[in-house]
Amino acid sequence: MDHSRMKATGRMCHIVALPYPGRGHINPMMNLCKLLVSRNPNVFITFVVTEEWLSFIGSGHGNHNNIRFETMPNVIPSELVRARDFLAFVESVSTKMEAPFEKVLDFLQVEAPVVSAIIADTFLVWAVDVGNRRNIPVASFWSMSASLFSVFHHFELLVQNGHFPVELSERGEEAVDYIPGLASTKLADLPTIFYGSGRQTLQRALESVSKVSKAQCLLLSSVYELEAKVNDTLKAKFPFPVYPIGPTIPYFEIKSNLLTSTSLNINNEPDNYFHWLDSQPDSSVLYVSLGSLWSVSSVQMDEIVAGVRNSGVRFFWVSRGDTSWFKDGCVDRGIVVPWCDQLKVLCHSSIGGFWTHCGLNSTLEAAYAGVPMLTFPIMMDQVPNTKLIVEDWKIGWRVKKPEIGIESLVTRDEITELVKRFMDLNNDERKAMSKRAREVQEICQEAVAENGSSITNFDAFLKDISLAHFN
Repeated sequence: MDHSRMKATGRMCHIVALPYPGRGHINPMMNLCKLLVSRNPNVFITFVVTEEWLSFIGSGHGNHNNIRFETMPNVIPSELVRARDFLAFVESVSTKMEAPFEKVLDFLQVEAPVVSAIIADTFLVWAVDVGNRRNIPVASFWSMSASLFSVFHHFELLVQNGHFPVELSERGEEAVDYIPGLASTKLADLPTIFYGSGRQTLQRALESVSKVSKAQCLLLSSVYELEAKVNDTLKAKFPFPVYPIGPTIPYFEIKSNLLTSTSLNINNEPDNYFHWLDSQPDSSVLYVSLGSLWSVSSVQMDEIVAGVRNSGVRFFWVSRGDTSWFKDGCVDRGIVVPWCDQLKVLCHSSIGGFWTHCGLNSTLEAAYAGVPMLTFPIMMDQVPNTKLIVEDWKIGWRVKKPEIGIESLVTRDEITELVKRFMDLNNDERKAMSKRAREVQEICQEAVAENGSSITNFDAFLKDISLAHFN
């Protein structure tokens, strides 16, 4: 990459990063920022979050001299309210964050190097307008799959083909085979925002995606090779650069000597769970995590815990602080923790599978680690991500069938048998899936190697910013 123009001036390229206020958005944005400053020491980033979120993630999260935090007041409902009343949360983000962000920009114009560009989460519908009013280039950052972006971008095709609105519980098996770049998918594999109560926030999502056309470029969390057709379609669609830069996960922090019991501290305590992982046979442990926001019913959780326990399989379970399901001694063959460094755990040699809610960050971490998945989607993009995992990439199995409109319970007996087969390394189906997982792992790791597709796109994006700033 040629940064001679930047280096010759001795000036910094100042980027303001503005994530959507949710962990599944903040984490990939922070990883993106760390990668940017690692690619060029003349890049300086101001990472803007609410005061509440800074208290959640800690000011040391950036862990880099070229990344600093600025905060906005807590003008949106808290993270706890977000889970209870998602509609109110979305409306507050859409209507109450713009003015405080403008005040941050006013402050930065006085106290910091001139802002070269804004990287804003696509779902912040007002961010592109703010940048355009101030003549600051805006890179729209889409932290979900490229396939899902194409679905939103071509939403009118669903309407034209009679697939919106529909009662998906009756027509879920119908094929959607007309979205540019996408393989044929079922209505039941569309994101939950298209049906039921999810429709309450659909208009805001569609508005956000439509604003992308007024940005100066689009950054995608996608790995180009894993969604090649849709990435090519989007590149041809827009008059500005489209950069697939995924996976936006902390792969740059993974070192072979960090995957042992001395690698990590949590709240200044020894990472004893790595001692436990070190003592387990290769590929013998099922890693279980159902994400950081949405929850399954207590009845379903009872069945999941009993099913995994009865399978006899070793497990490593992230229970988000609630260990009440494990008080009967079912941890004899496993370990239960409130939090872990997920990518490092997935890369540990003892992990043989991942029971996941299919958020894109978790999906890409498993893909990067070469770990097969048991998919248990709960909300939003987790449903189409399941389709990518199981049908397109062929690196996972569904725990439950996509039955839209029906709250189907997966029983402990069904789970027990599925987990046994899934973790049986001698099972022919499992062998084929493991082989494919290793192939996907190689694709991901090649993309982020020097001269790989994602790194090449990172460098091209940085060059665009530097030239826009210094011309």
